[in-house]
Amino acid sequence: MWCHSPTAVVMLNMGGPSRVQETYDFLRNLFMDGDLIPLPFQRVLAPLIAKRRTPQIEKQYADIGGGSPILRYTDYQGTAMCALLDELHPETAPHKHYVAFRYANPLTQETARRMREDGVKRAVAFTQYPQYSCSTTGSSLNELFRRGRAGEMGEVEWSVIDRWGTHPGFIKAVAQNVEATLSKFEPSSRSDVVLLFSAHSLPMSVVNRGDPYVLEVSASVNAVMNRLGHSNPYRLVWQSQVGPSAWLGMQTGEAIKGLARLGKKQVILVPIAFTSDHIETLYELDIEYMKEGKELGMEIRRSESLNESPVFIRALADIVAQHLNDYSLRKIGPTSVQMGLRCPGCKSATCSQQKHWFSRGGR
Repeated sequence: MWCHSPTAVVMLNMGGPSRVQETYDFLRNLFMDGDLIPLPFQRVLAPLIAKRRTPQIEKQYADIGGGSPILRYTDYQGTAMCALLDELHPETAPHKHYVAFRYANPLTQETARRMREDGVKRAVAFTQYPQYSCSTTGSSLNELFRRGRAGEMGEVEWSVIDRWGTHPGFIKAVAQNVEATLSKFEPSSRSDVVLLFSAHSLPMSVVNRGDPYVLEVSASVNAVMNRLGHSNPYRLVWQSQVGPSAWLGMQTGEAIKGLARLGKKQVILVPIAFTSDHIETLYELDIEYMKEGKELGMEIRRSESLNESPVFIRALADIVAQHLNDYSLRKIGPTSVQMGLRCPGCKSATCSQQKHWFSRGGR
Protein backbone atom coordinates (compact mmCIF):
# COMPACT_ATOMS: atom_id res chain seq x y z
CA MET A 1 0.00 0.00 0.00
CA TRP A 2 1.11 3.56 -0.71
CA CYS A 3 1.45 6.03 2.16
CA HIS A 4 -0.55 8.45 0.02
CA SER A 5 -2.97 7.09 -2.54
CA PRO A 6 -1.43 7.59 -5.99
CA THR A 7 -3.16 9.18 -8.94
CA ALA A 8 -3.34 6.28 -11.35
CA VAL A 9 -2.63 6.74 -15.04
CA VAL A 10 -3.99 3.58 -16.66
CA MET A 11 -2.31 3.03 -20.02
CA LEU A 12 -4.69 1.15 -22.32
CA ASN A 13 -3.46 -0.87 -25.30
CA MET A 14 -3.96 -4.19 -27.08
CA GLY A 15 -0.68 -5.62 -25.78
CA GLY A 16 1.26 -8.59 -27.08
CA PRO A 17 2.73 -11.84 -25.74
CA SER A 18 5.99 -11.12 -23.92
CA ARG A 19 6.99 -14.75 -24.48
CA VAL A 20 6.31 -17.05 -27.42
CA GLN A 21 4.47 -19.45 -25.09
CA GLU A 22 1.78 -16.81 -24.44
CA THR A 23 0.81 -16.56 -28.14
CA TYR A 24 -2.25 -18.81 -28.08
CA ASP A 25 -3.81 -17.01 -25.10
CA PHE A 26 -3.19 -13.66 -26.80
CA LEU A 27 -4.80 -14.81 -30.05
CA ARG A 28 -7.76 -16.41 -28.28
CA ASN A 29 -8.45 -13.20 -26.36
CA LEU A 30 -8.10 -11.18 -29.56
CA PHE A 31 -10.49 -13.29 -31.62
CA MET A 32 -12.96 -13.39 -28.73
CA ASP A 33 -13.31 -9.59 -28.89
CA GLY A 34 -16.34 -8.77 -31.01
CA ASP A 35 -15.50 -5.06 -30.81
CA LEU A 36 -12.36 -5.69 -32.87
CA ILE A 37 -13.23 -8.72 -35.02
CA PRO A 38 -16.95 -9.42 -35.20
CA LEU A 39 -17.48 -13.15 -35.86
CA PRO A 40 -20.56 -15.36 -36.01
CA PHE A 41 -20.60 -17.90 -33.18
CA GLN A 42 -17.65 -16.01 -31.67
CA ARG A 43 -17.20 -18.14 -28.55
CA VAL A 44 -16.96 -21.28 -30.67
CA LEU A 45 -14.94 -19.98 -33.60
CA ALA A 46 -12.46 -17.77 -31.73
CA PRO A 47 -10.55 -20.60 -29.94
CA LEU A 48 -10.48 -22.64 -33.16
CA ILE A 49 -9.09 -19.77 -35.23
CA ALA A 50 -6.54 -18.98 -32.52
CA LYS A 51 -5.38 -22.59 -32.38
CA ARG A 52 -5.00 -22.75 -36.16
CA ARG A 53 -3.01 -19.52 -36.34
CA THR A 54 -0.82 -20.08 -33.28
CA PRO A 55 2.09 -21.98 -34.95
CA GLN A 56 2.51 -19.31 -37.64
CA ILE A 57 2.33 -16.40 -35.19
CA GLU A 58 4.64 -18.16 -32.71
CA LYS A 59 7.27 -18.33 -35.46
CA GLN A 60 6.84 -14.62 -36.14
CA TYR A 61 7.37 -13.78 -32.47
CA ALA A 62 10.42 -16.03 -32.40
CA ASP A 63 11.77 -14.16 -35.43
CA ILE A 64 11.54 -10.79 -33.65
CA GLY A 65 13.39 -11.96 -30.54
CA GLY A 66 11.04 -14.28 -28.68
CA GLY A 67 8.09 -12.04 -27.87
CA SER A 68 6.61 -8.57 -28.14
CA PRO A 69 8.51 -5.66 -26.54
CA ILE A 70 5.35 -3.59 -26.11
CA LEU A 71 5.10 -4.15 -22.33
CA ARG A 72 8.73 -3.18 -21.82
CA TYR A 73 8.29 0.04 -23.81
CA THR A 74 4.95 0.90 -22.17
CA ASP A 75 6.46 0.46 -18.72
CA TYR A 76 9.43 2.63 -19.70
CA GLN A 77 7.14 5.34 -21.09
CA GLY A 78 4.83 5.17 -18.08
CA THR A 79 7.62 5.42 -15.52
CA ALA A 80 9.24 8.38 -17.28
CA MET A 81 5.87 10.05 -17.85
CA CYS A 82 4.90 9.84 -14.17
CA ALA A 83 8.25 11.24 -13.06
CA LEU A 84 7.56 14.28 -15.24
CA LEU A 85 3.96 14.47 -14.03
CA ASP A 86 5.08 14.75 -10.42
CA GLU A 87 6.90 17.95 -11.45
CA LEU A 88 4.32 19.29 -13.91
CA HIS A 89 1.26 18.72 -11.72
CA PRO A 90 2.36 18.27 -8.08
CA GLU A 91 -1.22 18.84 -6.88
CA THR A 92 -2.13 15.27 -7.87
CA ALA A 93 1.23 13.63 -7.04
CA PRO A 94 2.34 10.96 -6.61
CA HIS A 95 1.41 9.58 -10.01
CA LYS A 96 1.72 5.90 -10.86
CA HIS A 97 1.23 4.24 -14.23
CA TYR A 98 -0.67 0.99 -14.62
CA VAL A 99 -0.65 -1.03 -17.82
CA ALA A 100 -3.99 -2.54 -18.87
CA PHE A 101 -3.66 -4.68 -21.98
CA ARG A 102 -6.74 -5.97 -23.73
CA TYR A 103 -5.38 -9.31 -24.96
CA ALA A 104 -2.08 -10.01 -23.16
CA ASN A 105 -0.67 -9.78 -19.66
CA PRO A 106 -1.19 -7.65 -17.68
CA LEU A 107 -4.87 -7.92 -18.54
CA THR A 108 -7.36 -5.36 -17.21
CA GLN A 109 -8.52 -7.79 -14.51
CA GLU A 110 -4.99 -8.01 -13.07
CA THR A 111 -4.54 -4.25 -13.29
CA ALA A 112 -7.80 -3.74 -11.39
CA ARG A 113 -6.48 -5.95 -8.59
CA ARG A 114 -3.22 -4.00 -8.36
CA MET A 115 -5.04 -0.68 -8.25
CA ARG A 116 -7.24 -1.91 -5.42
CA GLU A 117 -4.18 -3.12 -3.49
CA ASP A 118 -2.60 0.33 -3.89
CA GLY A 119 -5.73 2.05 -2.59
CA VAL A 120 -6.27 4.08 -5.77
CA LYS A 121 -9.10 6.60 -5.48
CA ARG A 122 -8.44 8.75 -8.57
CA ALA A 123 -7.59 7.37 -12.01
CA VAL A 124 -7.19 8.55 -15.58
CA ALA A 125 -7.89 6.04 -18.35
CA PHE A 126 -5.24 7.05 -20.90
CA THR A 127 -5.52 5.30 -24.24
CA GLN A 128 -2.24 4.57 -25.97
CA TYR A 129 -3.99 4.49 -29.32
CA PRO A 130 -3.53 8.09 -30.52
CA GLN A 131 -6.61 7.87 -32.77
CA TYR A 132 -9.96 6.66 -31.46
CA SER A 133 -11.76 3.58 -32.72
CA CYS A 134 -14.59 1.67 -31.10
CA SER A 135 -12.60 -1.50 -31.86
CA THR A 136 -9.45 -0.40 -30.00
CA THR A 137 -9.87 2.36 -27.40
CA GLY A 138 -13.59 1.60 -27.23
CA SER A 139 -12.96 -2.08 -26.57
CA SER A 140 -10.43 -1.28 -23.80
CA LEU A 141 -12.86 1.16 -22.18
CA ASN A 142 -15.63 -1.45 -22.37
CA GLU A 143 -13.44 -3.92 -20.48
CA LEU A 144 -12.42 -1.28 -17.93
CA PHE A 145 -16.08 -0.43 -17.44
CA ARG A 146 -17.00 -4.09 -16.87
CA ARG A 147 -14.30 -4.45 -14.20
CA GLY A 148 -15.16 -1.14 -12.58
CA ARG A 149 -18.89 -1.78 -12.50
CA ALA A 150 -18.20 -5.14 -10.85
CA GLY A 151 -16.35 -3.33 -8.06
CA GLU A 152 -13.00 -4.97 -8.77
CA MET A 153 -11.11 -1.68 -8.26
CA GLY A 154 -13.05 -0.34 -5.32
CA GLU A 155 -14.35 3.24 -5.27
CA VAL A 156 -12.42 5.15 -7.95
CA GLU A 157 -13.10 8.54 -9.53
CA TRP A 158 -12.41 8.17 -13.26
CA SER A 159 -11.76 10.49 -16.15
CA VAL A 160 -10.73 9.58 -19.69
CA ILE A 161 -8.19 10.72 -22.27
CA ASP A 162 -9.70 9.06 -25.30
CA ARG A 163 -7.73 10.51 -28.27
CA TRP A 164 -4.72 12.72 -28.96
CA GLY A 165 -3.74 12.05 -32.56
CA THR A 166 -2.94 15.68 -33.40
CA HIS A 167 -1.17 16.67 -30.18
CA PRO A 168 1.84 18.83 -31.16
CA GLY A 169 4.30 16.73 -29.14
CA PHE A 170 3.15 13.49 -30.75
CA ILE A 171 3.32 15.05 -34.22
CA LYS A 172 6.78 16.45 -33.52
CA ALA A 173 8.09 13.06 -32.37
CA VAL A 174 6.76 11.31 -35.49
CA ALA A 175 8.07 14.03 -37.80
CA GLN A 176 11.53 13.93 -36.21
CA ASN A 177 11.79 10.20 -36.88
CA VAL A 178 10.68 10.69 -40.48
CA GLU A 179 13.31 13.41 -40.96
CA ALA A 180 16.00 11.17 -39.47
CA THR A 181 15.05 8.39 -41.91
CA LEU A 182 14.92 10.77 -44.88
CA SER A 183 18.48 11.86 -44.11
CA LYS A 184 19.68 8.33 -44.97
CA PHE A 185 18.69 8.77 -48.62
CA GLU A 186 20.91 10.52 -51.17
CA PRO A 187 20.26 14.29 -51.17
CA SER A 188 19.72 14.28 -54.93
CA SER A 189 16.68 12.00 -54.68
CA ARG A 190 15.49 12.73 -51.14
CA SER A 191 12.50 14.86 -52.13
CA ASP A 192 11.19 12.04 -54.36
CA VAL A 193 11.05 9.49 -51.53
CA VAL A 194 7.44 8.37 -50.97
CA LEU A 195 6.20 8.39 -47.38
CA LEU A 196 3.82 5.50 -46.77
CA PHE A 197 1.99 6.12 -43.50
CA SER A 198 0.83 2.69 -42.35
CA ALA A 199 -1.93 2.15 -39.78
CA HIS A 200 -3.75 -0.95 -38.56
CA SER A 201 -6.71 -1.68 -40.81
CA LEU A 202 -10.31 -2.16 -39.65
CA PRO A 203 -13.11 -4.42 -40.86
CA MET A 204 -15.40 -2.46 -43.18
CA SER A 205 -18.30 -3.47 -40.95
CA VAL A 206 -16.74 -1.25 -38.27
CA VAL A 207 -15.92 1.61 -40.65
CA ASN A 208 -19.40 1.60 -42.17
CA ARG A 209 -21.20 2.07 -38.88
CA GLY A 210 -19.53 5.48 -38.53
CA ASP A 211 -16.30 4.74 -36.62
CA PRO A 212 -14.11 7.91 -36.45
CA TYR A 213 -10.77 6.08 -36.82
CA VAL A 214 -10.18 6.78 -40.52
CA LEU A 215 -10.84 10.50 -40.05
CA GLU A 216 -8.55 10.71 -37.02
CA VAL A 217 -5.64 8.78 -38.58
CA SER A 218 -5.94 11.03 -41.62
CA ALA A 219 -5.77 14.08 -39.36
CA SER A 220 -2.55 12.74 -37.79
CA VAL A 221 -0.99 12.21 -41.22
CA ASN A 222 -2.00 15.70 -42.34
CA ALA A 223 -0.49 17.24 -39.19
CA VAL A 224 2.81 15.39 -39.71
CA MET A 225 2.97 16.49 -43.34
CA ASN A 226 2.24 20.09 -42.33
CA ARG A 227 5.16 19.95 -39.91
CA LEU A 228 7.37 18.49 -42.65
CA GLY A 229 6.35 21.28 -44.99
CA HIS A 230 4.83 18.76 -47.41
CA SER A 231 8.38 17.96 -48.50
CA ASN A 232 7.55 14.57 -50.01
CA PRO A 233 4.76 12.71 -51.79
CA TYR A 234 2.78 10.52 -49.39
CA ARG A 235 -0.10 8.12 -48.97
CA LEU A 236 -2.00 6.60 -46.05
CA VAL A 237 -2.27 2.81 -46.27
CA TRP A 238 -3.51 0.03 -44.02
CA GLN A 239 -2.01 -3.20 -42.70
CA SER A 240 -2.73 -6.32 -40.62
CA GLN A 241 -5.94 -7.53 -42.24
CA VAL A 242 -7.17 -10.76 -40.66
CA GLY A 243 -9.68 -13.20 -42.15
CA PRO A 244 -11.74 -13.26 -45.35
CA SER A 245 -14.16 -10.39 -44.66
CA ALA A 246 -13.75 -6.96 -46.27
CA TRP A 247 -11.21 -4.69 -44.56
CA LEU A 248 -10.17 -1.10 -45.11
CA GLY A 249 -7.61 -0.65 -47.91
CA MET A 250 -5.39 -0.08 -49.74
CA GLN A 251 -3.26 -2.65 -47.97
CA THR A 252 0.36 -1.67 -47.28
CA GLY A 253 1.80 -4.64 -49.17
CA GLU A 254 -0.29 -3.90 -52.26
CA ALA A 255 0.75 -0.24 -52.14
CA ILE A 256 4.42 -1.26 -52.18
CA LYS A 257 3.84 -3.40 -55.27
CA GLY A 258 1.93 -0.59 -56.93
CA LEU A 259 4.67 1.97 -56.29
CA ALA A 260 7.26 -0.39 -57.73
CA ARG A 261 5.13 -0.76 -60.86
CA LEU A 262 4.95 3.05 -61.13
CA GLY A 263 8.73 3.33 -60.86
CA LYS A 264 8.68 4.81 -57.34
CA LYS A 265 11.47 2.73 -55.85
CA GLN A 266 12.37 4.76 -52.72
CA VAL A 267 9.92 4.50 -49.83
CA ILE A 268 9.75 5.16 -46.09
CA LEU A 269 7.24 3.18 -44.05
CA VAL A 270 5.88 5.38 -41.23
CA PRO A 271 3.92 3.69 -38.41
CA ILE A 272 1.33 6.36 -37.55
CA ALA A 273 -1.08 4.47 -35.28
CA PHE A 274 1.54 2.37 -33.42
CA THR A 275 3.58 4.24 -30.80
CA SER A 276 5.69 1.29 -29.60
CA ASP A 277 7.33 -1.49 -31.55
CA HIS A 278 5.46 -4.78 -31.64
CA ILE A 279 4.76 -7.51 -34.18
CA GLU A 280 3.09 -5.17 -36.68
CA THR A 281 6.26 -3.07 -36.94
CA LEU A 282 9.04 -5.56 -36.18
CA TYR A 283 7.71 -8.41 -38.32
CA GLU A 284 5.10 -7.12 -40.74
CA LEU A 285 6.89 -3.89 -41.70
CA ASP A 286 10.53 -4.78 -41.03
CA ILE A 287 10.55 -8.35 -42.36
CA GLU A 288 7.57 -9.03 -44.65
CA TYR A 289 7.31 -5.71 -46.46
CA MET A 290 11.05 -5.06 -46.53
CA LYS A 291 11.52 -8.45 -48.20
CA GLU A 292 8.81 -7.69 -50.75
CA GLY A 293 10.38 -4.33 -51.52
CA LYS A 294 13.87 -5.71 -51.99
CA GLU A 295 12.56 -8.38 -54.35
CA LEU A 296 11.04 -5.55 -56.40
CA GLY A 297 14.33 -3.65 -56.49
CA MET A 298 13.18 -0.97 -54.07
CA GLU A 299 15.03 0.95 -51.37
CA ILE A 300 12.67 0.79 -48.41
CA ARG A 301 13.39 2.10 -44.93
CA ARG A 302 11.20 2.31 -41.86
CA SER A 303 10.79 5.34 -39.64
CA GLU A 304 11.47 4.30 -36.05
CA SER A 305 8.63 3.82 -33.59
CA LEU A 306 8.44 6.28 -30.70
CA ASN A 307 9.52 3.77 -28.04
CA GLU A 308 11.93 5.69 -25.74
CA SER A 309 11.72 9.06 -27.54
CA PRO A 310 12.07 11.83 -24.94
CA VAL A 311 9.95 14.12 -27.12
CA PHE A 312 7.14 11.56 -27.15
CA ILE A 313 7.37 10.88 -23.41
CA ARG A 314 7.20 14.61 -22.72
CA ALA A 315 4.11 14.73 -24.95
CA LEU A 316 2.46 11.97 -22.89
CA ALA A 317 3.20 13.88 -19.69
CA ASP A 318 1.90 17.15 -21.16
CA ILE A 319 -1.33 15.48 -22.30
CA VAL A 320 -2.04 14.05 -18.84
CA ALA A 321 -0.94 17.20 -16.97
CA GLN A 322 -3.26 19.37 -19.08
CA HIS A 323 -6.09 16.92 -18.55
CA LEU A 324 -5.60 16.83 -14.77
CA ASN A 325 -5.36 20.61 -14.58
CA ASP A 326 -8.45 21.24 -16.71
CA TYR A 327 -10.39 18.61 -14.79
CA SER A 328 -9.47 20.08 -11.40
CA LEU A 329 -10.53 23.55 -12.62
CA ARG A 330 -13.79 22.08 -13.96
CA LYS A 331 -12.97 23.22 -17.50
CA ILE A 332 -13.71 19.69 -18.65
CA GLY A 333 -15.77 16.79 -17.39
CA PRO A 334 -14.74 13.16 -16.98
CA THR A 335 -15.06 12.51 -20.74
CA SER A 336 -14.59 14.51 -23.93
CA VAL A 337 -17.46 15.86 -25.99
CA GLN A 338 -16.49 13.56 -28.86
CA MET A 339 -16.40 10.46 -26.66
CA GLY A 340 -20.03 11.04 -25.76
CA LEU A 341 -21.16 10.57 -29.36
CA ARG A 342 -21.84 6.96 -30.34
CA CYS A 343 -21.34 5.82 -33.92
CA PRO A 344 -24.57 6.41 -35.88
CA GLY A 345 -24.76 2.69 -36.65
CA CYS A 346 -23.88 1.51 -33.13
CA LYS A 347 -26.18 -1.10 -31.61
CA SER A 348 -23.97 -2.12 -28.69
CA ALA A 349 -25.64 -1.89 -25.29
CA THR A 350 -22.21 -2.14 -23.62
CA CYS A 351 -20.95 0.91 -25.52
CA SER A 352 -23.93 2.96 -24.35
CA GLN A 353 -23.54 1.85 -20.73
CA GLN A 354 -19.78 2.40 -20.77
CA LYS A 355 -20.05 5.96 -22.04
CA HIS A 356 -22.70 6.79 -19.44
CA TRP A 357 -20.62 5.23 -16.64
CA PHE A 358 -17.44 7.13 -17.50
CA SER A 359 -19.35 10.39 -18.08
CA ARG A 360 -20.35 10.19 -14.42
CA GLY A 361 -16.77 9.60 -13.29
CA GLY A 362 -17.17 5.84 -12.99
CA ARG A 363 -20.38 5.85 -11.05
